[in-house]
Amino acid sequence: MVELMELLRGSPDDRALRTAALLRRSHPADKELQLAGLLHDVGRMLRPGDGVRHAILAAQALRPLLGDRVALLIRAAGTADGTGGSGGSGGPGGGPDDAEAVATLHRAREAAGASGPDAGVLEDWRPLLELVAAGSCRAANAIDPLGPPRGSITRTG
Repeated sequence: MVELMELLRGSPDDRALRTAALLRRSHPADKELQLAGLLHDVGRMLRPGDGVRHAILAAQALRPLLGDRVALLIRAAGTADGTGGSGGSGGPGGGPDDAEAVATLHRAREAAGASGPDAGVLEDWRPLLELVAAGSCRAANAIDPLGPPRGSITRTG
């Protein structure tokens, strides 16, 4: 988390903050969408000049920390706008709800680029990043309360 915050502090543009702020206002319950708006350009910061694959790189880097959906939204949004993928349909692959979330992310990025609300400060987003990361970690380490299946379930007689 510390490395991610340092990386974000190094960004000269506050468009990501404005995008996340717009998504927070329009979709207050969708924390993962808000973070996708905040982190959409992480791939550009990780590997400047590699515009073709920035969304893929960001998704791969963030998936272990923030989970599959944040990574899926970032990758799909970059692929759908023609800047992050390497072919394919550009769809999110997560179903109609995620397709709508990707469209919402694009609209918020466009609105934030034109002019945006007060973006706030990056530190305002740390609690949400930590919350989603903690949830992702719990989900990845979840153990089936019934334990692993044992034996055959076929009946005889």
